[in-house]
Amino acid sequence: MTDPVSNDTWQGEAHATDERRGQPLRECVRAALQRYFAQLGDHRPSGLYSMVIGEVEAPLLETVMHYARGNQTCAAEILGINRSTLRKKLKEHGLG
Repeated sequence: MTDPVSNDTWQGEAHATDERRGQPLRECVRAALQRYFAQLGDHRPSGLYSMVIGEVEAPLLETVMHYARGNQTCAAEILGINRSTLRKKLKEHGLG
């Protein structure tokens, strides 16, 4: 297996793409947020930051853990976070 930490596909947002459309991840998130606000109409949301982080963090952790074949040290390095932080986040999301 290639060392996931040095794998170019995980380096920098320029390579983070939605494979179905070839769009940078940032653009996919922007489009989703624009659709969300368009559907709100005059309603003003609250707690948006927590909602977005909650929607993104769990699948991010699941995907990276799968990519790292369950190796928390490797997954933490890929994510750029401390292994104990990763364990805490996995527990928060019921993933570990």
